[in-house]
Amino acid sequence: MLCRTANDLYWVSRHMERAENTARLVDLALRIAMLPERYDRGKAQAAPWRRALDALGAGNDYLEAHGAIEADGVLRHLLLSPDNPSSIHSCLHAARENARAQRVAITAEMYEDLNTSWLDIRRRTWGGVRSDGISNIVEWVKSRSASFRGVTIGTLGRGEAYQFLQLGAFIERAEWAIRLLDVVGSDGEIDESGEARDAVDYFQWSALLQSQSAFETYRRLYRESVTPRSVTDLMLLRDVNPRSLQTCLNTLHDVLRSMTGGESLEVVRLAGALSAQSRYARIDDVIARGLEPHLQDAMARLIDLGQAIHDQFMVSLDAGQAQSQAA
Repeated sequence: MLCRTANDLYWVSRHMERAENTARLVDLALRIAMLPERYDRGKAQAAPWRRALDALGAGNDYLEAHGAIEADGVLRHLLLSPDNPSSIHSCLHAARENARAQRVAITAEMYEDLNTSWLDIRRRTWGGVRSDGISNIVEWVKSRSASFRGVTIGTLGRGEAYQFLQLGAFIERAEWAIRLLDVVGSDGEIDESGEARDAVDYFQWSALLQSQSAFETYRRLYRESVTPRSVTDLMLLRDVNPRSLQTCLNTLHDVLRSMTGGESLEVVRLAGALSAQSRYARIDDVIARGLEPHLQDAMARLIDLGQAIHDQFMVSLDAGQAQSQAA
């Protein structure tokens, strides 16, 4: 497959997955914002939104651009801002444009689905979103992402195009499993007992499960009440959870092995090592080490894997662009 085609398809699915997970981040922040906070009165309202921005690595940049963190400003930035390349508006536009460039590589139904999402989000105004309720646009984005995923599974042949779409979706989802866990985990380290410190702690970890559509899965798997230890276990190490880090890493390794025919390439080795490290990790060891260092290490290794995927399959695209610019 041509590098440009591979790159565009990879980013179609990354952008769609990013849009959905940004909606899930908004859902989580809204739930946390309804809880009493452990902050000074002046900081209480901004706290969950600052934590959401920090999970994206955008807290300081947002402050420099907007001067203060408040709910409406952050929501508009994450949902509808065309100036934010990671907003839902920008992600749906980028996914549609990447797909439009590769219409011969995907099905007509896939493109029509993406185009419908983009035309709908483009018509939305901030006033309309506020009057309809933020939860409505959150659910709409999740349903549009699910629609595209279903159309892809149901209409696209299982060739290279499908594999690059899978790579983009699962590496993006893996990164967001870490980011969303960090929104709650950044409030403090999990102690060795793994229990919630108080009611606020309990409801924050419950909010994380609900934002990830994982509350029912948790109840079926764990007999105990919601605890930071078990939620972290489900989010990171359990492949029964379709949005867990472990599930994403297993899928990435399987797809890369299928694409390359084995384990000989560095990109496959990196994916396999990361999957194996997570598969054989124990939640007690994660807690003993500290959640934040574990998340930082996992994110760094995911970034390395993403770069290896780029170098293996898309690097000649950059070389061609450089030659064109030099000419």
